[in-house]
Amino acid sequence: MKQAFPLGEGVTGLAVTDEGRCATARLKRRNMKTEIFTNDLTGAAEILKNGGLVAVPTETVYGLAANGLDADAVEKIYEVKGRPSYKPLSLMVHGAEEMERYCLSVPPQAKTLAARFWPGPLTIVLKAREEVPPVVLAGGDTVGLRCPDHPLTLRLLELTGLPFAAPSANPSGEESPKTADKVMAYFDGKIEGVIDGGACGIGRESTLISMAETPYRILRRGALGEEEIADALVDGMTIIGITGPSGSGKTTALEALRELGALTLDCDAIYHELLANDRELTAALGARFPAALRDGKIDRKALAALVFSDSGALEELNAITHRFIKAEVQRRLRAWAMAGGALAALDAIELISSGLDEHCDAVVGVLASRASRLERIMRRDGISAERAAERIDAQKGDDYFKEKCDHILYNNGDVNQFSDLCKKSFSEVVKSHG
Repeated sequence: MKQAFPLGEGVTGLAVTDEGRCATARLKRRNMKTEIFTNDLTGAAEILKNGGLVAVPTETVYGLAANGLDADAVEKIYEVKGRPSYKPLSLMVHGAEEMERYCLSVPPQAKTLAARFWPGPLTIVLKAREEVPPVVLAGGDTVGLRCPDHPLTLRLLELTGLPFAAPSANPSGEESPKTADKVMAYFDGKIEGVIDGGACGIGRESTLISMAETPYRILRRGALGEEEIADALVDGMTIIGITGPSGSGKTTALEALRELGALTLDCDAIYHELLANDRELTAALGARFPAALRDGKIDRKALAALVFSDSGALEELNAITHRFIKAEVQRRLRAWAMAGGALAALDAIELISSGLDEHCDAVVGVLASRASRLERIMRRDGISAERAAERIDAQKGDDYFKEKCDHILYNNGDVNQFSDLCKKSFSEVVKSHG
């Protein structure tokens, strides 16, 4: 609207309010010609550099793009979409190398996800630098970054050298468009350009994960599943495997890694927890070893007596238990990774034969003399020397671990000396794989 105000004696002028300017802008936008671009993107790049709006294709849906560093251009997105001002926008970028340009305190895990899923349907939310206009942040201090998996939009990002503020190219509340024709049905004559890149393949918005603080959080479920994201973070961690026969001192080695900040997973302890609480495991073991099933629970000593003198039965036991243990280990590693964890350790006699070593960046074997092992097993489990010897003889020998492991630590002396050796050795391993 316009209002009169005095310019001077006998003179009257017209001042344009903010509401009037917006009305004028809307009128101009209704009368503009929307240009379609296909291969030659020079014109689209110029529109964006000059503060205009261009709809761009991605692997999920079409986005409505503006120069993400131009507050006035970003305001047009809110205006054209009818988007509430309290909803922030994310930025499209050309690659992970732009993270530090627009974000503060980028954790290594963010780059791990970018390396796995970019270009692709994942938006990573981080603390924003002051270069990002407040209108993009909608009053917050974080910004989402996304690298779209479409060759035309990637080329446009490269041509402009700009990040794009680009929500889905639909009026708020309407279906997200998967084709340029649908974008034109929404915005023909209201935006400057549309890049026709064909139909989008996925048709769902990107998954949104906040990595601005720990634990990391999925803010919007989209094309990528949470487990897939967590598994990628697990793959990016440094994981050390600890293995060796019973009584060798693996627990001491694991404690040294805990002191280095690692999540430590004792697979034998996990097995005992599953025996006590997992009905599916109990049913599977009870079906194969009914003599060990008592009052609906597995009697561990009865089960051990059945398998440690029968190599075939032991192999069958391992085939059943390894599946359950691996699933639980992966669940705990995912949780640790989503909490920001970067270092983990797995302790298992059957680390290699179970396939858990595939998780590990390095496998360390812990060995000790037979006499030392006998004494430790008898003291720890309260069994006779004969039973302890049976357990040792049922397990793999030292040569197996020397052949399969990346490093070997010998534990034939004082526990404190061995602990110091572990801390020194593991610090070097972590440093080499960090």
